[in-house]
Amino acid sequence: MSGNSPPPLRILWVDIDSLRPDHLGCYGYARPTSPNIDELAAEGVRFDRLYTSDSPCLPSRSALQTGLFGIHNGAVGHGGTAADPFSEGLRRGFRSPRAHHSLAAVLSRAGLWTTTISVFGQHHSALHWYAGFNEAIQDGYNTWSADGVGRHALDWLGRNADRDRWFLHVHVWDPHTPYTGTLEDAEALGDGRPDWVTEGVLARHLAQGGPHSAAEVMGFGGSGSLFAGNPAFPLLPDSLDSLDDVARLVDGYDTGIRRADALVGRLMDALAAQGVADDTVVVVSSDHGENFGELGVWCDHHTADEYTHRIPGVVRWPGMLDSLAGGADPGLHYHLDLFASLAEMAGAEVPEHWDGHGFAEELRSGDASSGRDELVLSAAAWTVQRSVRWEDRLYVRTRHDGYHGYPEEMLYDLGGDPHLQDDLAAQHPGVVSAARARLEDWESEMLETTPGGRDPHDIVMEEGGPFHVWGELPEYLERLRATGRAPIADQLERRHPEAAAGGGPARISYF
Repeated sequence: MSGNSPPPLRILWVDIDSLRPDHLGCYGYARPTSPNIDELAAEGVRFDRLYTSDSPCLPSRSALQTGLFGIHNGAVGHGGTAADPFSEGLRRGFRSPRAHHSLAAVLSRAGLWTTTISVFGQHHSALHWYAGFNEAIQDGYNTWSADGVGRHALDWLGRNADRDRWFLHVHVWDPHTPYTGTLEDAEALGDGRPDWVTEGVLARHLAQGGPHSAAEVMGFGGSGSLFAGNPAFPLLPDSLDSLDDVARLVDGYDTGIRRADALVGRLMDALAAQGVADDTVVVVSSDHGENFGELGVWCDHHTADEYTHRIPGVVRWPGMLDSLAGGADPGLHYHLDLFASLAEMAGAEVPEHWDGHGFAEELRSGDASSGRDELVLSAAAWTVQRSVRWEDRLYVRTRHDGYHGYPEEMLYDLGGDPHLQDDLAAQHPGVVSAARARLEDWESEMLETTPGGRDPHDIVMEEGGPFHVWGELPEYLERLRATGRAPIADQLERRHPEAAAGGGPARISYF
């Protein structure tokens, strides 16, 4: 190696879809879902309060790849205009500034060979995901599960692991619905029934409405469900009619985590076989979490809340973070903050306009990061919401309820009510008012540097609301009334008269 060549640096990023941290052993979970990730956490640092700025899948990874909040990059939904980034207009030139400053491009210019193994960009038609990657590997839906992705990842490591400088993104979907584990898989994990869900709590949830509610676990329910009673999905009940059903649903999720974790173990074995395991940086994170009853949502990710937005972050960086090994960073961070820090530690030039605030110096010094004072979290694929997350509080403002019936403003005390069952907004109007003002100030500040000054949430509302509820309300009102929930149907009909009458956009599918 010549004197001017950068030092060797190998980074493996395992991106596990829909992974909430409190289902991992290193975050305190009792079930043995994650022995390999736990081992990495024992050798590295765990980030306890890490959040995606935008959810779910497409908005989260669009924010991470562009380094920008959704309000700045424009990609906040899963369909319609706001599923694509804003046009760069006259800034575009011969080359796209956004593509030039993507996370992958920034790392590539630092001399790392960048590779993504994922069907994400294809599945969501998020072609901007590929900007800056030297190599993209996928073979349709075979690049979906841990087994399919693992085949390609292990082959890649066999051919490339001993190269001096690379960045490999390996993305698996296993914890995402539909849960495909078996009864035998679940038995191997032991009892996993959540203690907080009692008979009374479940009865209250069954009386609620909304897609992915207790009575409609997979979407809007009814005969249109592809999974109802399907023997291929024994851990995916169509409705939660008993506490055993709740336990079965959690089993389905946890067995998916266990499969993803097993791939982490196989990847580490492959690195060891190439003789580079001890000096490879390993990052484990996710695009978003998963709700299991929080805000009435089960096994999906609709809302700008704690469980959809909080994600795991485990980083093992030999030689750089040894003083933090086995410890935790308690700071409040966006995923954009963490990856800006990792890019800086990799010797990359971090773009000044990125929204992420890097804290690499604190990590290098071995100090726990203080993080931000508060975060603003945004969702616009199933609902249209923004929230403010600070201390133990969560303020949520809803512009479109996604047919869950949410009020315009909600307030939760995560310390006393960790699963978001008791809205305190009416009891603390002063706290609500202050949080609303902070959110409005944040939006005003962000829009000063948003192309055209347009909030992409406004675009979602103008186009008929979030994509995943387009065209669903008329049939769902019938289901609500047929299942004894007429008051909920009446409320939704009053709140969404045009959609209830069959107006607005219909969801488009080419399959």
